[in-house]
Amino acid sequence: MTPRTLYRKLVGSHTVATLDEQNVLLFCDLHLMNEYTSPQAFAGLYEQGRGVPMPGQNVAVVSHIIPTHPVKFRVIADTASALQATNLRKNCDHFGIPLFDTNDALQGIEHVVAPEHGMIRPGMVVICGDSHTTTYGALGALGFGIGTTEVEHVLATQTLVYRVAKDMRIRVDGTLPLGATAKDLVLALIGRIGAQGARGYVVEFCGSAIDALSIEARFTLCNMAVEAGARGALIAPDQKAIDYVMAHAPDIATGHREAALAAWENLRSDEGASFDVEHRFDATHVAPQVTWGTSPDQVVAIDGRIPQPDELPDGPERRSADRALRYTRLLPGAAMEGTPVQHVFIGSCTNGRIEDLRAAAVVVRGRHVAEGVRAMVVPGSGAVKAAAEAEGLDLVFTTAGFEWRKPGCSMCLAMNDDVLADGVRCASTTNRNFEGRQGRGAITHLMSPAMAAAAAVTGRITDVRRMENLQ
Repeated sequence: MTPRTLYRKLVGSHTVATLDEQNVLLFCDLHLMNEYTSPQAFAGLYEQGRGVPMPGQNVAVVSHIIPTHPVKFRVIADTASALQATNLRKNCDHFGIPLFDTNDALQGIEHVVAPEHGMIRPGMVVICGDSHTTTYGALGALGFGIGTTEVEHVLATQTLVYRVAKDMRIRVDGTLPLGATAKDLVLALIGRIGAQGARGYVVEFCGSAIDALSIEARFTLCNMAVEAGARGALIAPDQKAIDYVMAHAPDIATGHREAALAAWENLRSDEGASFDVEHRFDATHVAPQVTWGTSPDQVVAIDGRIPQPDELPDGPERRSADRALRYTRLLPGAAMEGTPVQHVFIGSCTNGRIEDLRAAAVVVRGRHVAEGVRAMVVPGSGAVKAAAEAEGLDLVFTTAGFEWRKPGCSMCLAMNDDVLADGVRCASTTNRNFEGRQGRGAITHLMSPAMAAAAAVTGRITDVRRMENLQ
């Protein structure tokens, strides 16, 4: 038998029919929905008189539009947003689809909620009307984002017309040094291969540096693979992944453990499997990273300098750098370290998990938010919030002058009332620094939770490795 990659195995095991040389009809084990990509899909079902044949394999979460103010009962004040949430509830009730609603104690960001409740298992195909569905590759599941018309097709058939991607393998060996995290690693990788470097590919990460990452760190890595254009990201499930799933999916651990382990045994690329493109990287010299522009690949190490556009080849890259620097109001050749910030945001589906909050709390403990800085921590889910409060992390943050908020997407994107004003510079743990992403004219610098925490207490972009008592 011809050796196959993990990606090809997952596609093969879920192919209902081969449509042509490039497209298959793919069965989807789990379909996640949110309030902003589902309304038209449900409307299409009503118009065609169709039902949802497998409602239990669809799950909905209110996450993007929800306010995160620390109130007991949340009310969505914006009329259009409130209508989206109300319609999602009505549609889920009508079709029997489980919903994490606005005031559900376990509500949160879909990509945080799903794995923590054991919905994601190795070998699954998981889809969602959100590009960061690549997150689930951390557990050996093929996750990817889809469009609204595809959401309707999946609701009606639990299948998807899918164009098969090409294979890319990224091997990362070595050891991440103190102060560097999975967020820094993935930003450095994106900076190397570019925002389109993995376009058309599903990326498989491997190597000793990947093996050493925790599962939550792997979520961060796979989450941001889409920022290099990847159509998916995968890490072959190892014992860490199995232990995570067993801890979060008691139905498997108590009743189907042996069958699951047997099914997962072959979830790895075969020896000799062919990849269309391969990259190798060394994690040893990865430093904390900070974006300087308006794309995640416009990034430098904290001790680096902003590029000089006139030193770049004449063409799109130079024009993009020129435009980005005009938007971010930074000077070519200037140092990133020391750049003042007015806002700090810690949260999102990239860095809103308990490990992320712990890392930020280590920096914050015993310090205070700098004068003139507004700092927010938004847990990725109700479960993360409860775990953090049980550990006293909320008190660490609030004592230091941070706002401790309710779960949600919040300031990752300007779709709710957590929006930055024109010209406000934000140290952010999110995944995108596009123009206007956090508000019209707002300036976003992507970085790790520890780096964002350091910016909060110093009032400027700061090398976290310079902070004391971080061991």
